[in-house]
Amino acid sequence: MTETMTISDTPVPAPIEPSPGPLGGAFAVDAGKVQSHLDRVVRETVKQTLNALLDAEADELCGAKRYARSPDRVDTGAGSYARQLHTTAGEVTLKVPRLRALPFDTQIIERYKRRQSSVEEALVEMYLAGVSTRRVEDITEALWGTRVSASTVSELNQKVYARIDEWRNRPITGEYPYLFVDGIWLKRTWGGEVRNVAVLVAVGVDATGRREILAVQEGAKEDGASWLGFFRHLKERGLSGVRLVTSDKCLGVVEAAASVFPDARWQRCVVHFERNILSAVPRERMGEVAAMLKAVYASEDRPAAEAKAEQVAGKLDGLRLSSAAKVLRAGVGETLSYFAFPRGHWRRVRTNNLLEQLMKEIRRRTRVVGAFPDGRSAVMLAAARLRHVASTDWGERAYLDMKLLRDQDEAEKRKIPREGTERATVVSPPACGTSPQTN
Repeated sequence: MTETMTISDTPVPAPIEPSPGPLGGAFAVDAGKVQSHLDRVVRETVKQTLNALLDAEADELCGAKRYARSPDRVDTGAGSYARQLHTTAGEVTLKVPRLRALPFDTQIIERYKRRQSSVEEALVEMYLAGVSTRRVEDITEALWGTRVSASTVSELNQKVYARIDEWRNRPITGEYPYLFVDGIWLKRTWGGEVRNVAVLVAVGVDATGRREILAVQEGAKEDGASWLGFFRHLKERGLSGVRLVTSDKCLGVVEAAASVFPDARWQRCVVHFERNILSAVPRERMGEVAAMLKAVYASEDRPAAEAKAEQVAGKLDGLRLSSAAKVLRAGVGETLSYFAFPRGHWRRVRTNNLLEQLMKEIRRRTRVVGAFPDGRSAVMLAAARLRHVASTDWGERAYLDMKLLRDQDEAEKRKIPREGTERATVVSPPACGTSPQTN
């Protein structure tokens, strides 16, 4: 059976143009014939070079050259089979050796398999990024000299979808003391109209202090039902050991987290909370109020932070900023759960900045698409990008020193008193707002 593959790095000389000069008009060069001749030269060179490399690789596996007698010989040849290789200069037929006993897994062919795989990934990325199937066909013909059909693009698309789904639904093992969740709104078409679809994302920090993207799921809305299904999905896949859930205060997220992870505290994102307060402050007062709020979270422990928050609220009342003072008094308790954890973790677990960076990356990659054809396509592109991020050193670098948490646990087992360990009071949150925006 003849196999087919594609490479993209075969050099093809540019067409030769007639030189201007005294004899420029005396004769004409048929550029088409010259290009055809050069293509044949390139194809023959590629064919001879790769076939020679394949033969040399087979000889090395056998322990001796073909027909040579040698005590080091471990196998002999058994003919060959044809394999087609597509280049920008045309199709080349390779003769891949067969061996009688040993399998011939050529490194040369595997190299081009990897190149073909990268080409497939590029095609799927173009498709997911919103490039039309016809445009993908044109691009592949221009870049690689071979036109990839619409059915091929569709098959590659389904292959990558399957790999992404496998990654999204993989089992979760080990404990993740810290869980960060957030959602992002993307556009999708529905019955000729453009509607919103929520993509929910969860990142956990494991017992070694490393980050891992645990889930990327579609949610009809950022509401209670979507969050409940999202947390259940995480638990069904094996998520355990959650001790702190950090998120913005969107509708239903607090109750859903408490329902699925009843032993975990909830931490309201300090950055989003400060933004909510500042939205009730005139622009000329924002710097002054922001400095007051920072003083709250610079406190030594929770009681000191609560006292400082009340002091700041009194100042806001004195500045006739009663709306901002009301927001502060109503929600500050939800932002102080981090005091129950090691001091060295406070700065990173009290905000959702970890996820904010990932959400910016999703927005950057999806901006060129505009409206997705369906919610699944939106999730697939977001998940594909996050899967790429997870494969970099982003997930290998230690994010938190978890020895601090283990030491704190040991201290509590010995019943050493420690301040600031009370649980935060949780109140039912209001809706995130009428517009589909992440606060």
